[in-house]
Amino acid sequence: MDALILLGSFIGLILIGMPVAYALGLSALIGAWWIDIPYQALMIQIAGGVNKFSLMAIPFFVLAGAIMAEGGMSRRLVAFAGVLVGFVRGGLSLVNIMASTFFGAISGSSVADTASVGSVLIPEMERRGYPREFATAVTISGSVQALLTPPSHNSVLYSLAAGGTVSIASLFMAGVVPGLLMSACLMVLCLIFAKKRDYPKGEVIPLKQALKICADALWGLMAMVIILGGILSGIFTATESAAIAVLWAFFVTMFIYRDYQWNELPKLMHRTVRTISIVMILIAFAASFGYIMTLMQINVMLLLLGTVMDMAPLILILTPILLPVVLGIGVDPIHFGMIMLVNLGIGLITPPVGAVLFVGAAVGKVSIEKTVKALLPFYGVLFLVLIAVTYIPALSLWLPGLVL
Repeated sequence: MDALILLGSFIGLILIGMPVAYALGLSALIGAWWIDIPYQALMIQIAGGVNKFSLMAIPFFVLAGAIMAEGGMSRRLVAFAGVLVGFVRGGLSLVNIMASTFFGAISGSSVADTASVGSVLIPEMERRGYPREFATAVTISGSVQALLTPPSHNSVLYSLAAGGTVSIASLFMAGVVPGLLMSACLMVLCLIFAKKRDYPKGEVIPLKQALKICADALWGLMAMVIILGGILSGIFTATESAAIAVLWAFFVTMFIYRDYQWNELPKLMHRTVRTISIVMILIAFAASFGYIMTLMQINVMLLLLGTVMDMAPLILILTPILLPVVLGIGVDPIHFGMIMLVNLGIGLITPPVGAVLFVGAAVGKVSIEKTVKALLPFYGVLFLVLIAVTYIPALSLWLPGLVL
């Protein structure tokens, strides 16, 4: 009955259109009332949910990604990817995935990846003869790897949910090989489609122009070097690297590229603060929801939440409950983190809740139905990657063991 009250109230609030964050908070309040828990205890959990230093990485990385996306860095990374793979048949679809790989390794956000790369490449792919729904599907599926490769926001959340027992640096390193594997598999699928459907072949960029494009993109690519190099060398922590990323993004955007106007910065900051506020409210209320759920000893029914909840609250709620179980059967917590991220990442592009799916369809101006239909073969590839990550632990554990 306890589970029915908590989960029933949450699902009911979702069905009437309440945002997930507030549905979590209100259903936790209802659950606390039902089992007679003092509301003060719930407030302590809400405050404690966001009173953690490691969470500072999230607003910094969100701000860095916003500056890079709006300051022209994503456009330059697209051009750089075009130099590398744009000349083959179906090359623009490969450019799309490679650009997502580059930008995801800077922003750490699938939503930002989809919006930034998609706004540039979806119209261009359609102009070159690709179906718009295919271009949208490539963009959406290619952005999933941003959840794995550093600086993944969700790796920070997993480390937090695991009680700090798994280091953020280890999770960052663990996501590199699975993320690159995912990108490579998607590129192979695009090559198969290009040959089968006779998609256009790109042009070879002249050497002088190619060198200029590479030099222009180098400033953006340096962000990856700074973030990873600083963490691996021990110069700064993952949280501190996020702050460094903001400074570097600001410097490159305003003083090197100079595509962005100073008077536009307040609006960018306002949008970023709104985004961060939503994320932090979600984290705080998810902590209270997880607290009540733990008191009620709910377990198996949590699996139902995957059909109606976004990735961040699921990580925060499921990890404290499932991690002891997988540790008991000998699964490494870093490996389990990668399994969880790939699973939930696929959920982000799957109806009915998939946030990245909705963003991609909106950016591509394609209906959800057509987008999902175009995504079907990409779901198959992502599922194969999930199987590989699940049953080959070395994909996740080799690099952390090598460099940390």
